[in-house]
Amino acid sequence: MPNRTSQLQGHTEESAARGPAAAGTASEGPPDLHIRLVPKRHPGRLVGAGLVGLALAAGAWSVVTNPRFQWDVVGQWLTARTVMEGLWLTLWLTALSMAAGIAIGIVLAVMSSSRNRLLSGSAAAYVWFFRGTPLLVQLLFWFNMSAVYPRIVVGLPFGGPELTSFSANHVITPMTAAFLGLALHESAYMAEIVRAGILSVPEGQIRAASALGMTRLQTMRKIVLPQAMRVIVPPTGNQTISMLKTTSLVSVLAIPDLLYSAQIVYSRNFQTIPLLIVATILYLVTVSVLTLLQSWIERKFSPDAEPRGQRSRTWSRTTAADRRPS
Repeated sequence: MPNRTSQLQGHTEESAARGPAAAGTASEGPPDLHIRLVPKRHPGRLVGAGLVGLALAAGAWSVVTNPRFQWDVVGQWLTARTVMEGLWLTLWLTALSMAAGIAIGIVLAVMSSSRNRLLSGSAAAYVWFFRGTPLLVQLLFWFNMSAVYPRIVVGLPFGGPELTSFSANHVITPMTAAFLGLALHESAYMAEIVRAGILSVPEGQIRAASALGMTRLQTMRKIVLPQAMRVIVPPTGNQTISMLKTTSLVSVLAIPDLLYSAQIVYSRNFQTIPLLIVATILYLVTVSVLTLLQSWIERKFSPDAEPRGQRSRTWSRTTAADRRPS
């Protein structure tokens, strides 16, 4: 006890010797333990960003101030009737070719998953041929089909009676050749995309559907394809955007799409660069719209997307439970 009393007296004397400031600090409470976060500095990153920003600013300044770009001519032809008609033909050809390519691709994907080797082998050979040859070669081949088959005959095969016949030059026009080339080429890629989506569905669900007495076609239509859409939709959107740009190849068949319309104009007024800029701007605007549409569709088919009204119903149940007296 005497030692404890002497220690307390010594501590009191020491506090008194420190003065009122130390006593006031001790009476304020525990010390401030807040941590101030200091971000790590990245000088190399800042230097790189500065160089890239400087290069972009210099490039933009050069493009804007260069009179040879002739931005007044670009603005004049950006909404011209000839160019707009070419843009409309490009969009129409893209939609028609993609629709046919998707339909044929689904059929080929179902055939490739068949247990019949003739069906699966035929689908594999189709994909191998149309995916392995360049699209430009296919377009030129369809355009010159009349050199191989001057007449298109409808009737029984192997020398049977003919029901009717058509001239190949009248049937396979440049537009028909462009449609056949684009659609058949795209169907080979869509077949692989759809097949990948079908393979992403667990085999157990197919077996369960078979155990319930569903046919293979019913299983494919009601069980497999709805789930495979989550895998099929993103690459299909990319293929649509690629198809929009690929339609520029039909200009070799003298089809007045967007690119060929621009070529027709600058072959007359010799303003090549402004007309190419017009085509580039319209392609970029259209691709941007398709990209936004693709993002919206992907969110709809996303597995994390909530059905409409589910979030509001969940909030209502939560608030109702909170309001109940405990």
